[in-house]
Amino acid sequence: MPRPEKHVFVCTQSRPQGHPRGSCSQFNSSEVMDAFMLAFQDHDLWGKHKVSASGCVGPCFTGPSVLIYPESTMYLKVTPDDVREIVEKHLIGGEVVERLKAPDDIW
Repeated sequence: MPRPEKHVFVCTQSRPQGHPRGSCSQFNSSEVMDAFMLAFQDHDLWGKHKVSASGCVGPCFTGPSVLIYPESTMYLKVTPDDVREIVEKHLIGGEVVERLKAPDDIW
C-alpha cells in the first residue's frame, strides 16, 4: 500500500460510565467512524488517504475527536452529519473546516 497523503484518526476511546474524563464513545464516535468509512467508499479515497479508529487523542470532553495528519488538524464534537463536509472540504479540497477546528488552547 502506498503512503497515504492524509491519515484520519477517529477517536473511539471507551471508558467506564462516570469516568471523570469521559470518552468519545459516549458521544457516538462509532457512528462517526462508520460515516467516514462510507464517505471514503463514496469518494473512492482508499488508495489516496487512510482512516483509522484510534484510542484517546486528548480532549475527551469534546468528543468525538478527529485528528488529520500530516497537518495535525483536530476537529471536535464531530457528528456523522459533519463527516461529508470534512471529507469534501479537507481531504479533497485541502481546506480546514473552521467551525469544527479545535481552538488553539486545546490543540
